[in-house]
Amino acid sequence: MEIKKTACIGSGVIGSSWATNFALKGYPVALYDLDQAQLDLAKERIETNLKYLVKNDVLKEGEVADILGRITYTTSMEEAVKDAQFVQESVKESYDVKHKVIEEFEQYAPADAIYASSTSGLLITEIAKYAKNPERFIGGHPYNPPHLIPLVEMTKGEKTSDEVLQAGKDFFIAIGKEPVILQKEALGFISNRLQMAVTREICELVMRGVCTVEDADKALTFGPGVRWGIMGPCLVFNLGGGKVGIEGLFKGGKPSIDLWLNDMATWTSFPDEWPEIAQKGVNEAIANRPAEIGNTVEGLGEYRDDMLIALLRLHNKL
Repeated sequence: MEIKKTACIGSGVIGSSWATNFALKGYPVALYDLDQAQLDLAKERIETNLKYLVKNDVLKEGEVADILGRITYTTSMEEAVKDAQFVQESVKESYDVKHKVIEEFEQYAPADAIYASSTSGLLITEIAKYAKNPERFIGGHPYNPPHLIPLVEMTKGEKTSDEVLQAGKDFFIAIGKEPVILQKEALGFISNRLQMAVTREICELVMRGVCTVEDADKALTFGPGVRWGIMGPCLVFNLGGGKVGIEGLFKGGKPSIDLWLNDMATWTSFPDEWPEIAQKGVNEAIANRPAEIGNTVEGLGEYRDDMLIALLRLHNKL
């Protein structure tokens, strides 16, 4: 399938970032929302995204007008999808809402248009449950912000065709993404499950009084996190095992590793008091940071994106 035009349904933070990504890579994109005020806000977000990239020498000032010229804004679903080959949906995380969007999408979109949902954990089988052509629905879950972070977690429903899944993967690769494909549907997908597993253990350590929120974050950032920004833990363990690799590392380390695992959290619901404890710990951690690495929420966000740019350049992703 040759993709010549794209559309984004939903113009929030994720939808406007996707639109930025598509336009950056040279694709015309129609950004749709029910609310004109939301579209106006999305346009501001996109312009801010591009200004930030110019500031960090990812783009040249002269390129911005051409990129913005590839984006149209509309409150008409028909206008948005009528000639699009690839549609990225980023509406509310609700089956009911997505079902209504799909009904309208199928009324106006070309019969072979690919519909990718940005859902962060819902099942594509359920999302496409009432679709006339469920074979063309896939999951395309990004990591925020999509126009910077390469990861896309791809999922298929029970009726998704392999050809559509492959076409979606090829398109994501063409716009500089690193797609990973779930071999079967799983709530929360891959990355969010990994993220929550680590966060559960942080919560356990903090609630036991082993460490503060700030020190848990530091331990991860300047230990495993540094290595994980280069390669995944399985590859890291393989290097750690030397000549015996990851197999030898886990076989040899099993007695000790099992002791840690037996002492780690196994609960399946965060304690009710955790949100307040976490917020207090985060506020203290931010206040303790030097200004140059963000000691306000706004400054922290800028520092995150600056570091993302630097890391992505090391990975040849910008």
